[in-house]
Amino acid sequence: MQLSTDVILGVSIGLFTAFLWGISTNVYKSQSEEATPLAISVVKMWLSGAIMGIIVLVPFRTDPFYIPIESIFYLVASVTIGLVVGDLVYLIAQEKIGVSYAFPIANIFPITTYLFAIFLVGEELVWLRFVGVVVAIIGVIMISRASARKTEDELEVAVSNLGGIALALLAAICWSLGSIFLQIGVTDVNPIDANFIRMLFGSVIMIPLFLGARKRGMPIPRKKSIRIILFGGFLGMTLGSLLYTYTVQLIGAATASLLGSTAPLFALPISIFALKENYTALSLLGALLTVFGVILVVLAI
Repeated sequence: MQLSTDVILGVSIGLFTAFLWGISTNVYKSQSEEATPLAISVVKMWLSGAIMGIIVLVPFRTDPFYIPIESIFYLVASVTIGLVVGDLVYLIAQEKIGVSYAFPIANIFPITTYLFAIFLVGEELVWLRFVGVVVAIIGVIMISRASARKTEDELEVAVSNLGGIALALLAAICWSLGSIFLQIGVTDVNPIDANFIRMLFGSVIMIPLFLGARKRGMPIPRKKSIRIILFGGFLGMTLGSLLYTYTVQLIGAATASLLGSTAPLFALPISIFALKENYTALSLLGALLTVFGVILVVLAI
């Protein structure tokens, strides 16, 4: 890949986006006892929808709002699969196995992004990427094994962890499909307009989910918890989703996914020191192998 202005700008924006995601992930984790995963998703999505609406309507725009009909389909699919379903199942996984395990597992999504791209957008199969897939899978297995090493008294927790690992992997698949659809939908479209469509439909989708959960007894978080979630949502969803849209348009979904996968480098130290989560040598090595495998996948571009 030629080191053009777009590449430099895209990489810079992508790394900053990863930093924001690393912070917001731990903010959500800090409120897991105060708010359900759905409540967290609703708060951050509605905040992002409102702010993106304001940005789109500002009077000093240099170009009119325009989204081709065919782009709307892919943008709606990207937010439904990636941000609504993907983020929701990830938050549930994080609640089950902790951010120190859920985050590295879910962040293999550049690998699945590449695999889906082979079938959906005609990406070429490159052996170095295949090696990266193998390395990352080994890392995921090591994390899973470390998480499942329980005593007999903790058998129930171990079973719960297996479900959390599966949900984290499902989140990776959802994020991958969301990134591919975003790349298709944002072609020749203003990223601000594209992200507005995504946040608008994401907010609408959340309405029946929220009402159904409330009918089943989901509690409303306390005001203090809502304020904290709003802070995390502003960083991770409002700014993060907009900047990620720019990154995908500038350098493509595969490279953008790699940069997003560096978020554990920011999130894991926070989880250890701020959330007091413990790490074993095996799980740490697994996390490192996962990230290294992701890097190999995208280096082959």
